[in-house]
Amino acid sequence: MAGFEQIDEVLRRAGRRRRWQRAWRGFWFGLLLGGAGWLVVLGLYKAFPLPVASLGWGGVLGVLAPLIGFAAGWMRAESPLATARWLDLRQGFQERLSTAVELNHRQDNSSWGQLVVADAARRLDVVNLRALLPHHLPRTARYTVLVLALGAGLGFVPEYRSATHLQQERERQAAREAGQRLVELTRRTLEKRQPVLEATEKSLEAVEELGKQMVRRPLGKEEALRDLAKLTEHVEDQLREMGQKPALRAMERSARSSDANTPASAQDLEQQIEALQRQMNGKTPDAGGLEKLADALRKAQRAASQMGAGSEGQDAAQADLADSLADMARMAADLGASLPGLEAALEALKAGQIDQMLKNLDVASEDLQQLLNMAQAMKQMQQQAAQLGKNLKEQLERGQAAPASSRLRQMAKELMSGQTSPEKMQQMMKELSEALAPAGQYGKVQDLLKQGLQQMQAGQAGQAAGSMNAAAKELEDLMQQLADAQDLQSTLDALKRAQMCVGNGNCWGQCQGLGQKAGTKPGGKPGRGVGTWGDDSLTMTPQDTGLWDNSGIERPDLDPRGLTDRGEGNPPEGLLPTRVKGQFNPGGPMPSITLKGVSIKGQSRVALQEAVSAAQTEAQSALSQDEIPRAYQGAVRNYFDDL
Repeated sequence: MAGFEQIDEVLRRAGRRRRWQRAWRGFWFGLLLGGAGWLVVLGLYKAFPLPVASLGWGGVLGVLAPLIGFAAGWMRAESPLATARWLDLRQGFQERLSTAVELNHRQDNSSWGQLVVADAARRLDVVNLRALLPHHLPRTARYTVLVLALGAGLGFVPEYRSATHLQQERERQAAREAGQRLVELTRRTLEKRQPVLEATEKSLEAVEELGKQMVRRPLGKEEALRDLAKLTEHVEDQLREMGQKPALRAMERSARSSDANTPASAQDLEQQIEALQRQMNGKTPDAGGLEKLADALRKAQRAASQMGAGSEGQDAAQADLADSLADMARMAADLGASLPGLEAALEALKAGQIDQMLKNLDVASEDLQQLLNMAQAMKQMQQQAAQLGKNLKEQLERGQAAPASSRLRQMAKELMSGQTSPEKMQQMMKELSEALAPAGQYGKVQDLLKQGLQQMQAGQAGQAAGSMNAAAKELEDLMQQLADAQDLQSTLDALKRAQMCVGNGNCWGQCQGLGQKAGTKPGGKPGRGVGTWGDDSLTMTPQDTGLWDNSGIERPDLDPRGLTDRGEGNPPEGLLPTRVKGQFNPGGPMPSITLKGVSIKGQSRVALQEAVSAAQTEAQSALSQDEIPRAYQGAVRNYFDDL
C-alpha cells in the first residue's frame, strides 16, 4: 500500500528497541536469580560441610542465569501489529496504526484505506521513541546489587566446621596423599625394571591400584587402614616366602656388605688396582702417613702466609719453617711420595722468595691431596679384594652371585676355545668339585655344576661349556629374584609409611620413619641418622624422633672406631677406667615425678592401688593419643603392666 513505508520504518525501530529492553530486563532478572542461588549455596557451604565442588556449581549457576535471561528476552521477537497496538495505547492514537497495519496485510488499496494510512502516517510526527523507550536500569537491578553485596560480604565469613569434621578431612587428605605417593613409587619401580616373578608384578600392580583408588575416592581412616594392612600382610608373606630360599639370603648378606662400586669379578678388581699403581709409579704410600704429612703441610702454609704479611725479617721464624720443610721432605721420601713442589719451596725460602715459596707450597699441597686420594682409593680396593672370593667356591660361599656368574662364563669361554691345556683343565675340574658343596643352596646350580664336571671328565668340552653357561644363567635369574625381593621390600616400606600417615593423619613428609635413608651430609637439618652432621640450632620433638630406627646405620664418610678408640686426647679430670668421680649432696631434693590427681602435700592417704590405677589410666591415654614416642611405647606399657 502506498505511503506505508514510513509507518513500517517506525514500527521496526520501535520493535527492535523493545526487543533490546526485554533482553536487558531478562539479563538483570537472571543475574538476580543467579546471585540469589550463589548466595544460598555459599551460605550453606559456610554453615554445613558441603564439598568444595558445590561452590563451583553455584558459580556456574550465577554465570549462566543472566546469559539465559538475556537470551530469553532477545529470542522473543515482536510482530509489527503488536508494536502498532503498543504505540496506539501509549500515544492515544485510537488504533490508527494497528488499523493501517491490518489494511496493509489485506492489501486494501481502496480510497478509504489510503486515507487511514495517510492519517496514521501524519500521527507519527509526534512519536519520540527515545522518550517512550529510554535506556535505564530496571527495578530488579537494585535488588540484584543488594544480593551481590551480601554474597561478597558472606565470602569473608569463615566456614564453620566441627572438630570431628576437620579431623576427618585431615584423615581423607592424608589417605589421598598416601595413595598418590604409592602410585608414584610403584610406577617408578615398574619403569625402572620389570619384575621376573609374576607374583611380584601382581603385588606391585595391586599396590598401584590401591593407591589409585585412594586418590579417586578418598577412604576413611578405618577403611584405608584395613585395605593397607591387608595388602601389607600379603607383601610380607610374599617376602617371607622368598626369604626362605638360602641363596637369596646369602646374596642379600653379600649385597649388604658391598656397595655399588664393587667390581663384578676379582680380575676386574686386579686390573683397577694395577692401573692405580701405574699412576702412582708402582708405589703405595700409607694413607695415614700422608694424612699426617698433609696436616704438617697446612701448618707450614699458615706459618708462611704470616711471614708474607710482614715477618720476613724474623730469622728465627724462617729457620723454624726451613727445618719443618726439611722434615716434611724426609717424611715424604720415607713414604715414597714424590713432591717436587716441597723441595722447590725449601729452595725459595733459603733464597728469601716468600711469594714463590707460597706458590710452591700450594703446588705441593695439590700433589699431596691427589696422592692421598689415590692412596685411599687403593686402600678401599684392597679391602674389596679381601672381601671378594678368589675362586668359585669362595664366591658361592659368600653369596657373590655376580662374580660367580662371571667366573662360570669365563670357564665356559675357555672350554669353547679348545685351547685349554690339561693342567688348566685339571685346575678347572678341581675348582668345580670344590664348589659343589656351597652350590647346594643355589637350586639347580649344583646339578648343573655336577653335570658340567662329569662332561669335562668325559672330554665333552662343548657340553660342559653349555652346563657352565646354564649355571651362570641360573645365578643371574637368582639375582633378578633378589632384585624383585628388594623392590618388594621398598614397596613394603612405602605401605608401612602410608599406614603411619593415615593412622596419624599426617602428610607424607612428616612420616619419615620408614623408607628413608640416613643422612650423613655435614651441616644438614636434624633427622634420621647418626653422627655429628646435624645443625644444633634446629631441634626436634620426641614425637618426631620416636618414629626413627637408627639400627644398622653406618657412616660411610667416617672410619669405624672401637669402644676404647676415642682419640688420643687426655681423659677428663676425675675419670678412671673403673669409675666416674661424682658429687653427692646429702639432704638435697630427690628427683621425683608427680601423678595427676594424686599429688597431695603432707601425709599421703591415697592407697597404692588407687595411685597405680590413676597412673595406668594416664599412661594409656598418652599411648592412645601418640604422646609417647613409638620407640618408648613398649617399655611404658610393660612397666605399668608389671605394676
